Parts: sequence; structure tokens; C-alpha cells
Amino acid sequence: QVQLVESGGGLVQPGESLRLSCAASGFPFSNYPMRWYRQAPGKERELVGVIPSGGTDITYADSVKGRFTIYRDNAKNTMYLQMNSLKSEDTGVYYCYAPFLGRLLRGPYWGQGTQVTVSS
Repeated sequence: QVQLVESGGGLVQPGESLRLSCAASGFPFSNYPMRWYRQAPGKERELVGVIPSGGTDITYADSVKGRFTIYRDNAKNTMYLQMNSLKSEDTGVYYCYAPFLGRLLRGPYWGQGTQVTVSS
């Protein structure tokens, strides 16, 4: 059974940092690229970034470049999102995403999301 479990969200002030985690299970994590998405209140879900299976050549949305870092620990089947210099517009629910995993496991899959609130 494929599972994605996010954690690490919370309430922070502008300028502060948070690190989100996405613990994956039920599939060969190290073989697949992974993504972070977010959804602000009243807005559509948007892509934050994509990390290839090897952990290099990561791509980011323009809105988070230079502030957010995505990385992964394939030995721990976990992906991370380090968020620095947070702004109020970063508020939203953050989701991790696994792509189509093949004919047997299928997908894509989403985690349940973790709330990030940036407010003074």
C-alpha cells in the first residue's frame, strides 16, 4: 500500500523557517521523482518543485526560488522541503506527490497535506 505522510507544518512569523517532511512507503522510493505542491486558501493547487530520483537538478517555482530547498534521503524514504524567509503568501496546505508508479502500483499519489501558516 502506497503511503505519503507529510509532517512539520505549523504557524510561524514572516521571515522564519520551517522544514516539512514527506515519509513514503509501499513503493521503491529511490526510483522515482517526487514533487511538492501547495494550495493557498481560495486558490488552485500549485507546484512548488520537483526532485529527480537521484536528488539533483531540482526545479522550483519562481515564487520560491532562492528561499526553498527540496532534498531527499533515499535511505530513509523521505523527501524534505526546507522553507526559509517565509512570507504570508506561502501560507497554505503543502502536499507531497508521487507520480505514476507503473502498472501494478499505478498512482499518482498524494499525501494528506500539512498546514503552513505564516502570520505575524
